[in-house]
Amino acid sequence: MKKIFVSALLLSSMFGCNSILDKEPLTSITASNYYKNADDAESAITGAYDAFQGDTYYGSTMNIIGEMPSDNCTSINGDVVYLDNITWNATSGIVGRIYQTGFQGINRANSILKYVPGIAMDQTRQQEILGEAYFIRALNYFNLVKLYGGVPLRTEPVESGESTALAASTAEQIYAQIEADLTKAAEMTAATQGNDILDRGRAIKTTVNALQARVYLTERKWSQAAEAANKVITSGRYGTTLTSNFNDLWPPNNKTESIFEIEYAGNDDGGFTLPDLSLPAPPASYSFPKYNIPTAEFVQYADTAKDNRFKYNGVVSGGKSYSSMIYGGAGTGNDNGWFVYKWRSTNFFSSSDNYPVLRLAEMYLIYAEAMNEQGGPSQDALDKLNAVRTRAGLTALTLTDLSTKQAFRDEVDRQRRLELAFEGERWFDLLRYAAHTKADPSVEHQVTALDIIKAVRGTEDEHYLLFPIPQYELNNNPSIKQNTGY
Repeated sequence: MKKIFVSALLLSSMFGCNSILDKEPLTSITASNYYKNADDAESAITGAYDAFQGDTYYGSTMNIIGEMPSDNCTSINGDVVYLDNITWNATSGIVGRIYQTGFQGINRANSILKYVPGIAMDQTRQQEILGEAYFIRALNYFNLVKLYGGVPLRTEPVESGESTALAASTAEQIYAQIEADLTKAAEMTAATQGNDILDRGRAIKTTVNALQARVYLTERKWSQAAEAANKVITSGRYGTTLTSNFNDLWPPNNKTESIFEIEYAGNDDGGFTLPDLSLPAPPASYSFPKYNIPTAEFVQYADTAKDNRFKYNGVVSGGKSYSSMIYGGAGTGNDNGWFVYKWRSTNFFSSSDNYPVLRLAEMYLIYAEAMNEQGGPSQDALDKLNAVRTRAGLTALTLTDLSTKQAFRDEVDRQRRLELAFEGERWFDLLRYAAHTKADPSVEHQVTALDIIKAVRGTEDEHYLLFPIPQYELNNNPSIKQNTGY
């Protein structure tokens, strides 16, 4: 069971088509048989988005990786227990999934960037498609560099018959490419795709700004992070304030606060399996030891009496709703206790719920954190932090309450954990905190990834801050080296 820690790459067949996109994705994109006209360009960009959908990416794996090693979640299920116990290695299944699927998405984006400029089509739409491809490539590389560190930097498509051998670039080089891609994406993407659903399932300018904010925050580029987050907040596209009722955000499904979601139709699209993997039965389709079970420490950390994000919200199928969690009490022992409840549709491992990658409340928290790290507490930063607190039903704080940079930092960290609970960000935040304290020893975070590693393994094994390069990649790419410690 989970630790209780208290503060001290080739193109392959598509997974399926996206419910909001009316172009069929291509199953094999090559220069010789596609990229002839505008319809081909549209199909190609649909295919690039489609790479995010599958079970081996945002369909479940990305979320599981972002929660299971952390202090938020636990599981006894043998498919993921090595994440819980921090005993993964180069042959662990989940370790290889994001690596393979991430490079698949990169290859699709690279094909678009190489061939779409040669298509005779509406130039405005052509530029928008290229901007979306830059965004897609940046998001894929951002996920890879956070998990594996330096990886091969591919900016040209790998095509049939070509060697895939390529040495890893440094993490710094990967981040530089991500920043460059997002700069281009911000210039080239549309201000809107034409309706609210498309604006949340495809990249527009504010989508790019939101990812820039997260990237810059990870790099500790505080002024750029604050600037990018503020562009999203002040755009008004996602509301001028946070949605008043937190429970109304779930399931996400293109709600006002959503900035970018992975869209699912609820059919056999490849698909969104996470709800069935993490909910009790019912509403889950089957009973078995579930993934992402909230830890006892997290349940104690959350305020189930006063915090609207965790307060009792009525009886629902399968148990009692506490907005972000459900307390199950039916079926077998597998279905009793606390479970994640931010997704509520299962449909035999083909949920129609969407997966939120970026949402407005995170932009408020990024802005607050970045402003504090630059110059300490300010009313401007506190207003953003309080917007998250008061929406949750908590009392607004004052600058007297958070009079120091450390006190403000602690509260931002707390609100990030509570607001974004179970959304696949906790482990990445803990990694970010570990990097922050290493870069500046005067900085303190109540919990970092190294603290979790030590609590679970007994020692601060720093190599677990990165995943190993998957064994199949080492076998197929003689130019790449394994990460230190594996």
